[in-house]
Amino acid sequence: MTNSPHTYAVIMAGGGGTRLWPLSRRETPKQALKLLGKKTLFQSTVERLEGFFPLERILVVTIAEQAELLKSQVPDLPEENYIVEKAPRGTASVVGLAATILHHRDPEAVMALFPADHFIRNKDLFYHLLTTAIKTTQKDYLVTLGITPTFPATGYGYIQRGEKLPENLAYPVYEVKRFKEKPDKEEAYEMSVRGGYSWNSGMFIWKTETILAEIAHQMPKLNVVLDKITASLLDPELAPAVDALWLALDSETIDYGIMENAEKVAVLPASGLDWSDVGNWDSLYDVVLPNDAQGNIVVKGEMIAENTRETLIYGTDEKRLIVTIGVDDLIIVDSGDVLLIAKRDQAQDVRKIVNKLKDENRKKYL
Repeated sequence: MTNSPHTYAVIMAGGGGTRLWPLSRRETPKQALKLLGKKTLFQSTVERLEGFFPLERILVVTIAEQAELLKSQVPDLPEENYIVEKAPRGTASVVGLAATILHHRDPEAVMALFPADHFIRNKDLFYHLLTTAIKTTQKDYLVTLGITPTFPATGYGYIQRGEKLPENLAYPVYEVKRFKEKPDKEEAYEMSVRGGYSWNSGMFIWKTETILAEIAHQMPKLNVVLDKITASLLDPELAPAVDALWLALDSETIDYGIMENAEKVAVLPASGLDWSDVGNWDSLYDVVLPNDAQGNIVVKGEMIAENTRETLIYGTDEKRLIVTIGVDDLIIVDSGDVLLIAKRDQAQDVRKIVNKLKDENRKKYL
């Protein structure tokens, strides 16, 4: 566990998880689901971080619709450690909000940011990386954990490494040369075989002072709102005016809004972390070990597979039998009111179905 009293973890847990529909819904977002065992993704994330940060220094940013559900799942987390957004406005705003509140509490704070839906099997390496990353922030770097590519993924952003930092650190750290957002198949193949690239994991570590200075420089509109939030922490009567300003913000990611143009960015290329973001059904397949000789996985429910290979079955009714004959590389999800069947390499497109349901106002399936 980290001994620094100024180091905090912040969990981003307000997402909708549309790519894990039809199990992930408005009332049951993916971070609140038991997708990989007896604990929800959110509970597993808190447990993993609690091995490095004391519970009182783990904060959660979420939205009002999910706050009570998450609180019920980790009741020992202090009430004041939940930061509730008025409405989702992208990860840049999440970072700004959390950094502003943390900096108000502790001007020396170092903030480590994590999505609530990651799976990490190698916890010892994870803690080792965090220790090195925290030391690197003392040189005013914005630090990210990169993942060594294991295949030419088109669903992740990529980070190109520059020069190795000269500091004597326990793990190699490199300056970031550039960020490359989700590439096409040809670019992904080139970057995965060329070396010198990492997947962008979405895990970041920085001093609150440093990231707030970058926001002030690169995102002045957001900075104005964050200044108002600071004022409202001193005078709660200003909060209603802040809510209106928050709702007027444009949605922006921290990658586009800050990281791509920041001057001092460093990456730790993690190999062997055994990481997945559990972002869609295909990534869930990669996390769970195949349970038969043909590479088929039954997470829940019962399956009879005849001439079937590398297929994921996820049911919600233990008494419901799912039978497959002569199929390969499928995702089959039975949520009770929806049956999803998709090719594994098209699992990302589930989000398109969610958008279609929204356009058609078919709320009962959302």
